[in-house]
Amino acid sequence: MPVSERSGLPRRFYGLIRWSGAYAPLLGLFVLILFIEGLSRMGLTLWQADRVMDTPIGATILLHGLRVDTIVASLAVAVPLLLLPLLGHRHTWTLWKRFTMVWALAMLLVILFMELATPTFIAQYDVRPNRLFVEYLKYPNEVFATLWHGFRIPLIVGLVLCTGLAALCGSLFRPWLAESRAPRYGRTLLAWPFVVLAVFMGIRSTTDHRPANPAMFALTSDALVNSLILNSTWSVAYAVYNLRNEIQADERYVALDSPEAMLDEVRSAPWLANHHFSSTDRPTLHTQEATRQRKKPLNLVIVLEESLGATYVKSLGGQADTPQLERLKQGGWWFENLYATGTRSVRGIEAVISGYLPTPARSVVKLSLAQNHFFTLAGLLQAHDYDTGFIYGGEAHFDNMRSFFTGNGFEHIVDQADYDDPVFTGSWGVSDEDLFNRTHRELKALNKQDKPFFRLVFSSSNHSPFQYPDGRIQLHGTPKNTPANAVRYADYALGQFIEQARESDYWDNTVFLIVADHDDRVWGNELVPIKNFHIPGLILGADIKPRRIQTLASQIDMAPTLLSLIGLDSTHPMIGRDLTRNTDVPGRAMMQFYDYFAWMDSDHNVTILRPDQAPLAGHYDPASGETRYTDAPPAPADVTRARAHAQLPLWLYRQQKYGLPEKAGL
Repeated sequence: MPVSERSGLPRRFYGLIRWSGAYAPLLGLFVLILFIEGLSRMGLTLWQADRVMDTPIGATILLHGLRVDTIVASLAVAVPLLLLPLLGHRHTWTLWKRFTMVWALAMLLVILFMELATPTFIAQYDVRPNRLFVEYLKYPNEVFATLWHGFRIPLIVGLVLCTGLAALCGSLFRPWLAESRAPRYGRTLLAWPFVVLAVFMGIRSTTDHRPANPAMFALTSDALVNSLILNSTWSVAYAVYNLRNEIQADERYVALDSPEAMLDEVRSAPWLANHHFSSTDRPTLHTQEATRQRKKPLNLVIVLEESLGATYVKSLGGQADTPQLERLKQGGWWFENLYATGTRSVRGIEAVISGYLPTPARSVVKLSLAQNHFFTLAGLLQAHDYDTGFIYGGEAHFDNMRSFFTGNGFEHIVDQADYDDPVFTGSWGVSDEDLFNRTHRELKALNKQDKPFFRLVFSSSNHSPFQYPDGRIQLHGTPKNTPANAVRYADYALGQFIEQARESDYWDNTVFLIVADHDDRVWGNELVPIKNFHIPGLILGADIKPRRIQTLASQIDMAPTLLSLIGLDSTHPMIGRDLTRNTDVPGRAMMQFYDYFAWMDSDHNVTILRPDQAPLAGHYDPASGETRYTDAPPAPADVTRARAHAQLPLWLYRQQKYGLPEKAGL
């Protein structure tokens, strides 16, 4: 019996199948992908209608998106299309039907899963799934715990919908298996070159010398709207491609003429101009004399606070969720214009611990050539006979921290497995209370030794799904597990720790830095939402006197400043500035946001580098938190300076030139 009579489906549909012959499943897969992706984009566009309509492409976003969907649909049919001459013969007809059926269902399942996961990802990161979606898959325990505790309902609904929709798509292809008549092989081969050409053109989507890429669809100044033009499958696939090829990431902003040009530009900064750079193996290596000369260098403790942006600090223009920090700032150096270099913890780590500039590639914490002989404060201080270590409440293997730290000067690692009877354990490890109680005990023990110490302490309670013990804070609305309440708890635990430290013998010979790794959620309708890079920073302890630092500063400036405050003369490769001197010199900040690199000067003029596109010029208004871009291009000198700082660190990494001197690190 003919398929059209057995199925009950419209005869015209199966007339199309008969007409397209062996190409029927590929055509069906192509059309279904366009339908699914288009429907998803329409829903996301309606959800974010205000953001979309604020851009000049609001009326055409679906048309631009259709072009992207054509790329994905063409990629999805490319593999079976190339195999068609081998499998499309009548002797292999059954194999062809089964293979294309399985292939089509697999492709549709991936696409459905990605689109159903998109709303939750956007709600968290304000952009479609990207490289973060892939990077965190290496940590299934943490990811699943976060999803289950923080996004349980969306997770269950998504899985049910994905399964149901995949089954529905499968039912549409089932009659294909019953098609017994193989089309004429000669006609199939005759059409094949033309179909291959059409698919090839669909994949390239342009007649330019380079095929289409996401940068071609960055048509607005709103990163979310740009990502809505894409679809999530292509966004993630392109991110994976870039991860495999990120060794050339510096070239995305157009490389400078030579490493010497980059070095000259970077080393011309006012705080570096008078230094002597004599090493060819370590071209940024220079000697920094401490402004505080001491008989014996002080201990150093850096508290890296998870996701504690200025968003939650009232005196920095945010919510009143950090009363303890506001109180503590009265007794130390308070940074009023400090900016993070990125949006992930590993960016904060590389900036604060290594003074390393942000790059368009992954953080060096994760890169292979940085796992040994890469500069860190721990390596420098270890060479000066410090006891060095890292204290964390979660699992230190996360984000490759254990490997990076142990290979670069951190002698002792404390993580979740080292806590006995913790007060509270959540998805990301023990609570900040447990973390700071353990830190306090360790610092007291270290202080009894005749040896200075350095500890990096990394909190984790203020991390989705925002779990913390009851009864510690006054809740800021409901439900309990919100970022604002988690910040309040983190602030409470921090305040408790500092009070313990003040009463301890180690306080008078220890300098403390409290600084955020990044803000909780860095998002907005701008290419680089500068407002959300603003973070608090506080230095206190020992003989530190109250002071307000209004100079525009970056996380990379923290380490050189700390070296002066603890009284340690040192030789290191960091290009950040020592804020204990020349405070009248204007500052700057550098920020990496997905594929964009922003340079902001002390007048809040901004230069933004974009991959495969011309740089943008703008002006940031701290009062409103908005950046207004100009039609005129940035000044050539501003572009050169920004590119040098964006590209030099990757060159130093690739050439393994960012480390200590060869002999004893001195």
